[in-house]
Amino acid sequence: MESKNPVFSRSPYTHQQQQGWTPSPEHLQGMYDNPAYAPPTAPATRTMTIDDVVVRGFMTLGTLVVAGAASWYFEVGMGVAVVSALIGVVLGLIASFKQSTSPPLILGYALFYGVFVGALSRMYESFFNGIVLQAVIGTALAFAAVLTVYSLRIVRVTPKFTKFVVAAAIGALALVLVNLIAGFFVDGGLGLRTDSPLGWIFSAAMILLGTFFLLLDFDEIERGVKAGAPEKFAWQCAFGLTLSLVWIYLEVLRFISYFSGDD
Repeated sequence: MESKNPVFSRSPYTHQQQQGWTPSPEHLQGMYDNPAYAPPTAPATRTMTIDDVVVRGFMTLGTLVVAGAASWYFEVGMGVAVVSALIGVVLGLIASFKQSTSPPLILGYALFYGVFVGALSRMYESFFNGIVLQAVIGTALAFAAVLTVYSLRIVRVTPKFTKFVVAAAIGALALVLVNLIAGFFVDGGLGLRTDSPLGWIFSAAMILLGTFFLLLDFDEIERGVKAGAPEKFAWQCAFGLTLSLVWIYLEVLRFISYFSGDD
């Protein structure tokens, strides 16, 4: 029966079938191997690698360090530093909750928060000579130790471990907030940020919590690479590493100050 569809009526395969021709197995295989059309293919996107995270990490942390050095050199006042910290915190919260991979947003956080870190570091250094270098070395050693522990699988990041770290962080930040509010009514608040045994223990716990977040960061990077996450996800990983390192540095700085004397 002749088809009324002009496409089918012009097809050579339909025309041959109308003449009573039966295709051979070899001909059918050829039709399968060489289709008349090729399905559209999506443009290939490069997946994230460890090198991508390293490069973005150096860019993010480098921006923070340069901003901090400039803040130190130009002797930025603590008033300006606190405003910069608030802007940095806002940008950091946006990047965290939106899981943003925007370079301007993440580098903006590093820039503004770096101003605060530089001014704060200079203030500590004015009271305790050499404390900043000690804190930097302590942070670097903590990073190397956590990386070693993670690489050797001495501590495994499990869903239960992740929930524990997040819950501990929420609890710690809540305690810091309560301590801050209590400080308006009682000198030193709850004593969590004073040069006392309680302050020492709390500061050490905060350093330990920061190292736990480094473990989560390493796990996130590894899982992202294995899952074939897009290249831009490296920015979010770099942001997480920077957050954890700044957390550890500031807590190490405070902890060392408890045991340092004036020169």
